[in-house]
Amino acid sequence: MAIRSFFRVQVLSTPVSDLIRRLTVALLIATIFLAGIQLRRWIGDTTRHVRYQHDIVNGFYWGSEVLKEAHRLSPDEASANSWQGFCRGYLALYDRVKHKAYEKDYHLDYPPLRLLVMAIWAKQVRDGFPGVDDGHPKLVNPLLKINFVCELLSAVAIFLLVRLCVRRSSLGARSSLLHRFSQEQRASIFGLAAASVAWLEPSMILDAHGWPQWDVWILPFYLFAALAALKNRWFWCGCLVAAGAMLKGQLLFVAPFFVFWPLWQKRWTSTLRVLAGFAATSALIASPWLLRTPASWIAIAAVAGISLPVFLKYKVPHGSAWLAGIIGCAVFVIGVFTRGSFAWLQVGFIYGTEHYPYLFISSCYNLPSLLSKVGWSLKESFLSADLGFVHLHLTLQWALRLLYLASLALCAHGLARHLRDRDPRVLIAIAAPWLLMFALLGQMHERYLMWGAVVSAVALGVSIRLTVVHFVISLASTAMIVHVMLIDKKLDATLPAIDALKHIRPYGSVVVLACVAVYLWNTFSTRLPAFQHREVRLGATPSVSLGTGAGGGLSLPAGDCE
Repeated sequence: MAIRSFFRVQVLSTPVSDLIRRLTVALLIATIFLAGIQLRRWIGDTTRHVRYQHDIVNGFYWGSEVLKEAHRLSPDEASANSWQGFCRGYLALYDRVKHKAYEKDYHLDYPPLRLLVMAIWAKQVRDGFPGVDDGHPKLVNPLLKINFVCELLSAVAIFLLVRLCVRRSSLGARSSLLHRFSQEQRASIFGLAAASVAWLEPSMILDAHGWPQWDVWILPFYLFAALAALKNRWFWCGCLVAAGAMLKGQLLFVAPFFVFWPLWQKRWTSTLRVLAGFAATSALIASPWLLRTPASWIAIAAVAGISLPVFLKYKVPHGSAWLAGIIGCAVFVIGVFTRGSFAWLQVGFIYGTEHYPYLFISSCYNLPSLLSKVGWSLKESFLSADLGFVHLHLTLQWALRLLYLASLALCAHGLARHLRDRDPRVLIAIAAPWLLMFALLGQMHERYLMWGAVVSAVALGVSIRLTVVHFVISLASTAMIVHVMLIDKKLDATLPAIDALKHIRPYGSVVVLACVAVYLWNTFSTRLPAFQHREVRLGATPSVSLGTGAGGGLSLPAGDCE
């Protein structure tokens, strides 16, 4: 009651009260920010004995392999240690790994930008500690700082997303505590609440500073891509998705969402602009491998020289986006005809989809985990039929992929309708792809629910019920990460916890699937969320007359006729 009374106090619109309010908000933000920093430090110190070292060692190993390749291709030590030699080693590593692999078992599954980050990190470490060995990499802090920046950017993006969608909403996220605030103020309050929850998300902090892993790197790219799409910046949306995918290929699983989105709105040019941005950014990053001869660069210059005058002459809307897309597509086509290297694609992306041929990895609460309990396997035949001259053979892996793709299309359809209705459940549709990916697809690691746990914090701008579901998802994501970290070390003190987490896996799978189903339902349902209600004026309720006489007619309020 005290909180309710506080929010009901009439706020004076004076410079002093405005200053006090701004200082209070700034103090609150600073407190949450510093609490997040302290929590990350505490997690890092507490998990030191159960830290999962394999990913750190693996990253340092492949970064060091770039440096070894630079030494192999350089004429002397000085040249090998230069940035020019570094680039030679970086660009040559994919081809060497592909050439030396036995039966296409590359071991390396890093996309180009992640390999670049690891190589720069390894170079920095070896410059400072020349005698360090591969098994004990030093100075992990640079990578943890990248994690920190990505976490902070993700929280900022969630604030902007929630504020934008609540501000645009015709229904308005309502709360009995906030009804005296304007729509603009409520949008900022809900945005700040969602960003705070995302910033303090335990599974993200555990993944980024306890494990540690680099999964958080792609979150800002996805969130800002969604923000760009909401702002009708479709070309930049495609650019962000492509850049993020070059860090971690898992972003490609949710990338079709940004294609379905404008398609359901029948905005065909917007779809093409997304693809143009994706093609242009991918080509820009991959061009050192694709364009290896002077002839290929001359061909690209010719394509640009022919296309540019056309767009300038006819003043085509979004001409720069179309030009970039055309040049991007030309890079891939010319790369094929001039025998450019696609080893970065084979090793960095395709190999990752074949590396773990299992329904799930480690401890996962999802549908494939339940299917494995009843004896299914990833490559098992799900459907087999002869259709004339065509033999149809569908494995469980592809059946799950098709199911996921259909669900993704439903999410985009619901989002398009919520945008049309100015419904804040646009936010739920934006969060749902990550949840569906983990819940339905095979070959998932336990860490991958972390993406859905962070993005689903946008539910604080929609309803209380969906907010509760978010916290359940967060708890499940944290439990899976803790389980795997404890299994890796198996200390005597942690054995009871390991046993308990193992036995709750089937129940956790059911709970996670139920939570994902709730989010999916809210992407295409028309029922109003809990925060929202229509205001009904008693005096304005129309009547339905059951009689025509001046005094003998019987009339009922319209709401009583059901």
